[in-house]
Amino acid sequence: MEQRPYGDTGDHLSIIGFGGIVVDQTDPQDAGRRVAAAVDRGINYFDVAPTYGIAEERLGPALEPYRKNVFLACKTTQRDREGVEAELVQSLRRLRTDHLDLYQLHSVNTPEDLARIAAPSGALEAFVAARHRGQIRHIGFSSHSVPVALQLLECFHFESVLFPINWTQYLRAGFGPQVVARAREKGAARLALKSLAYGKLPEGSPKKYSKCWYQPIDDPELAALALRFTLSQSITAAIPPGEESLFEMAVDIAARYTPITDDEVEELRRRAMDATPFFEL
Repeated sequence: MEQRPYGDTGDHLSIIGFGGIVVDQTDPQDAGRRVAAAVDRGINYFDVAPTYGIAEERLGPALEPYRKNVFLACKTTQRDREGVEAELVQSLRRLRTDHLDLYQLHSVNTPEDLARIAAPSGALEAFVAARHRGQIRHIGFSSHSVPVALQLLECFHFESVLFPINWTQYLRAGFGPQVVARAREKGAARLALKSLAYGKLPEGSPKKYSKCWYQPIDDPELAALALRFTLSQSITAAIPPGEESLFEMAVDIAARYTPITDDEVEELRRRAMDATPFFEL
């Protein structure tokens, strides 16, 4: 599995990350099998959050034998210092580690979120203090909002941004390139969400995949184009959907990754006209 630099930190991440949702709703033995298989395939980047069901409880024991050789990222939706500090202690305990390589403000999507985070006794104070104590190494955020992500990049030196980098969003909605460009200018690594998303679920359609709130791509040919599009942008790594079958397909595609061609981008541009973007500027 190819690895790329995580900014200028000296860390290198596999171009595919293991999303903790993969081990939600699993038993401990199955979680251990899935993590071991990912490590065997060359994955060293793992990402989880307390909001992912029982993922932290499953990932901690499964990842424990490999902890020294992986990059472990976690998130919090808490917006005040006290809430972050309590949830960080809980995550460290569940993940059976004394530190996180990356701790992220999770789903910062509104101006109100940003105001609370940056206020006195807000979440950012807790992050800086935790880094000083050695509980976290790097500070990042995730967002689904272009304006809010751009504001965050101006208010603090984040080491990474986790953001939707998706062919439909890029080519039809113009959503994402501006965040990638600004993050690069600010020296923040770019981590990708939703690379294998097709678009919004049609009204009234049942969910085929319980761990995907959107319509994912399960056609191998289109999935290869979509993931290669994302990996061809200026990013470090992409986190595929949490469904095991889709995650494994993404790992197979990444193992034989080649940059996308101009003709293939035009093919995706044509296909994007049939999809419905799920995020707007």
